[in-house]
Amino acid sequence: MARTWTVSHVCSLMERWYPAATAESWDRVGLILGDGDRPVRTVLLAVDPVGAVADEAIALGADMIITHHPLLLRGASFLPESDPKGRIVARLIRAGIALLNAHTNADCASDGVARALADLVGIRGAVPFEEAGTDDEGRPIGHGRIGQIDPMSLSDLADLVASRLPEGPTGLLVGGDEERIVERVAVSGGSGDSFLGRVRDLGADAYLCADLRHHPASEHLEAGSPALLCASHWATEWPWLPVLAERLARAEARDDAGVEVVVSTIVTEPWTSHRPTQGGRA
Repeated sequence: MARTWTVSHVCSLMERWYPAATAESWDRVGLILGDGDRPVRTVLLAVDPVGAVADEAIALGADMIITHHPLLLRGASFLPESDPKGRIVARLIRAGIALLNAHTNADCASDGVARALADLVGIRGAVPFEEAGTDDEGRPIGHGRIGQIDPMSLSDLADLVASRLPEGPTGLLVGGDEERIVERVAVSGGSGDSFLGRVRDLGADAYLCADLRHHPASEHLEAGSPALLCASHWATEWPWLPVLAERLARAEARDDAGVEVVVSTIVTEPWTSHRPTQGGRA
């Protein structure tokens, strides 16, 4: 028997898969905007709740957007339409589009952001490198993933990662001896320098993440392994969206709800192009 999905029903599915209680204490996850009783026929998935994604949702006629990042992580006292976030809020409310996010609760989930990145790289036996318990099915949850790959040079691993991450202007930075053979690899979607010590302690040969700062990366490499692969924040988290889309599609098929799930391919990095620097040599 067909079942009509509502905003509240989608929120319930997301809470079951990515419980808010597993999010970091500083995080803000859940329904940001929307009427829980409103029917849902089209859902748009994206990494960032930015203006271009709001444009896409409105053009698509979506009833709901699910993003990874929160719109108001640090809160706001005023949301005039002269403010970019205020403008997004007003436009989505006028269009009747609900907005939900799953952030660090999706990062650490068994089938979440870290797992999607590990699968993309081809890591076998991936487990969280910072465990946070188990889910309702007894599967370990926690930040990052670490496991084995077929032995290859760092150079070949970098080429593999670059070929599999979604296309974007930032590309991939590599730090370390590119001829060195690596087989134990750690990954973390998004900013990852807080885990540098942890992945070293676990014996990783290489670590893929994003947003590595100059001094932590330099000091880490001076002290030895693991080698570093630094991609963009957006590119390391986007691979979770097709996983979530498939999960929603399976739930929709069981309910025969007539809901379309669309994965946004808009690159929402802040950077729009890349130039190799060439000057400054005597």
